[in-house]
Amino acid sequence: MKNLLLAAAMVGALSLPASAAEITIGGQVWTIGGTALTLGGVPSGNQVDNNPCIICGANQPNQTNFAQNFGYTDFGNRGSLSDIIFFSSGILRDGDLAADTISGTNYTGTQIGNLLTAMGGDGYTFSIGIDVNDTNKAQILESFFFLDLTSHTVLASFSPELGGVPLPSLSNGTGFPDYQLNGLTLAGLDLTHEYAFFGRISGANDGPDSFFIVAQAVPGPIVGAGLPGLITACFALMGLAGWRRRRNAMA
Repeated sequence: MKNLLLAAAMVGALSLPASAAEITIGGQVWTIGGTALTLGGVPSGNQVDNNPCIICGANQPNQTNFAQNFGYTDFGNRGSLSDIIFFSSGILRDGDLAADTISGTNYTGTQIGNLLTAMGGDGYTFSIGIDVNDTNKAQILESFFFLDLTSHTVLASFSPELGGVPLPSLSNGTGFPDYQLNGLTLAGLDLTHEYAFFGRISGANDGPDSFFIVAQAVPGPIVGAGLPGLITACFALMGLAGWRRRRNAMA
């Protein structure tokens, strides 16, 4: 399993070919830009209770975020779907959006930023959590994109060139997250633009799978605020380094 996750993280570092300038998503041509997302880490908590969905299957009872008016795509329990290919939606629990189709209502940058702040984040940086459920046969994460709909630009992408990355369920069951995609930020973006997410999973064999928002927490102050706290932290690090040297010497 460790080797599989390491391989997934390495493949996740791959971006779209540097020579490529455009890509077709949802039947439309997009300009490629931004950064490559990396796959790694398991979101804490329970996704159903704590983290707003952007693309989800059915049976997610607490996902409709009325407080922030934050919509999402609900692709339902469609047993005939072997491939999950959906855009996010700004409509609260949009169960009508067809596969591989862009919603007519999407998020603004300000709306995403407000959500991140309400979740206790810094208002800019975030990850995308993934909850996968399978029948002991790993599904494949083919791609994930963060899109600026106004400028028609790919802002961030997870698009391995080697045929996708297997995502074996680490904690099977709805609401128990398994993975997250890292490297997303609103920094430098025009917050008045419209934004959307796109995810594709192939080989879907159980349900429901989910993509959801994970806010990055605001960094806390160093213990013992100010210069005394900084000095304390430095001495603590020096002590740890000394302990490691002594341990290595005894090894």
